Amino acid sequence: MGSKYTKRYTEEFKRDAIALVDSSGKTVTAVARELGISSESLRGWYRKAKADRGEGQSGELTGAEREELRRLRRENREQQQTIEILKKATAFFVKESDR
Repeated sequence: MGSKYTKRYTEEFKRDAIALVDSSGKTVTAVARELGISSESLRGWYRKAKADRGEGQSGELTGAEREELRRLRRENREQQQTIEILKKATAFFVKESDR
């Protein structure tokens, strides 16, 4: 995932930083510089927050939609594994019944 040098920020810090961008009228880069964080991190948080408020770009997923997509992909992967196991079991029992 991230390197051992990746800094983790609390959700509260992220919300406050986003609110500061909204309320100050300053650019994302200027606010990031003031807070001592990466402008790309703040830009990503801001973009996600806008999408969650319904203000994002067309086709951009909200946080709930991203979570649902992760859940559905995980479920799909588990079902594919189950199907593969059942295929192997079927082949085994067909082979055994032919003896």
